[in-house]
This record gives sequence, C-alpha cells and structure tokens, in this order.
Amino acid sequence: MATSAALTACLCISCFYIQLSYASPSRLLVGVHPLDEKYYAAELIKCKDGSKSFTRDRLNDDFCDCADGTDEPGTSACPAGKFYCRNTGSTPRFLFSSHVNDRICDCCDGSDEHDGTVICPNTCIMGGNIVYQRKNYESDLDSVDSRKTKPGIKMEDSASKLSGLKAMVFLQVALVIGFVAFGLFRRRKTRRRNPR
Repeated sequence: MATSAALTACLCISCFYIQLSYASPSRLLVGVHPLDEKYYAAELIKCKDGSKSFTRDRLNDDFCDCADGTDEPGTSACPAGKFYCRNTGSTPRFLFSSHVNDRICDCCDGSDEHDGTVICPNTCIMGGNIVYQRKNYESDLDSVDSRKTKPGIKMEDSASKLSGLKAMVFLQVALVIGFVAFGLFRRRKTRRRNPR
C-alpha cells in the first residue's frame, strides 16, 4: 500500500511540475537564445529582418507573422525559423523549426517537444545528445568492435546512459518516498496531539 501511495505521489508531483512549466510566462520564450531574451521583452517586437512588427501576445502563437521566423522561435509555424536548444549540461544548438513538436526528441533536454504529446527524458547530464556524441566517435569508427546499436555509438555507451537514467529515477522515487513518509509522520504527530 505504501508503494502504491509513493508511486501515486511521484506521478502527481511529476504532473504538477510539468503543468507548472507549461503554465509559466517563460513558456513564451521557449526556443529563444538567452542573448535574445531582452529583444523579446518589449510589448512591440520588430521582425529581425525589419519587415514588420508584432505584439508580444503574437509570440509563439503558431502563426507566422515574420518571414524570417522571429515571432515563432518555439513553434514550427515558420519555415525559416530556428529553435534554440539550451541543453544545460551539454552543448547548446539550433534546430530547424520543422523539428519542433514533431514527436522526435532532438534536443537532449527535450525542450523541442514542449506541447506535451511526447515526454522526452533529459539526457544532457548523462553525456549530451547523440549528434554531439557521433562527432566524438567519428575518428574511432575504424577501431570500433561489432557491438554497435547505430553507426558510431557503442553499446557500452548506451548501457552507461541507461544506468545513469536508472540512478536518476531511483533518486527521484527515493525523494518522493521521503516526502510521503515525512508527511505521514507529521500527520501522525498532529493526531497524537489532537485526539478526536
């Protein structure tokens, strides 16, 4: 019973944080390079190509107002748009806007799939994105043994990533169980003080 309560609590906390991240005002700035955040802070924002201006409420509204994609850094509405992956803990990079919310996790932090249809695990801390690792292994292709999952990626690397992901999940579950146990302890303590 305690296990199911802990799992339920873990699921509720995860859903709360996911919902909180989508409801925050910073969600408007998804896909924006940190140096451009001040550019998007004004109420009236100019397209970077100078063609027109748009109001802040039209930022990431899934309708392309600027031909260069300035108004849609976090959606795939503009064909010329670029999405910025922060990839904290790994190498930041830009994606073509067509890769945003396409149900494929292109950023190692999963930020390119922010519409909620796909939940991408954050693999940045465990070694970064696969594209970055492929560059590291290109010189080793001659000496790689036959145990590979994809070109340039060794099976041992995948196993180490999986063990790192398991450790992160275990840590999260342990924290949730600790919070649930603490809450139950406090509830029991207050019932002893105030018997009915």
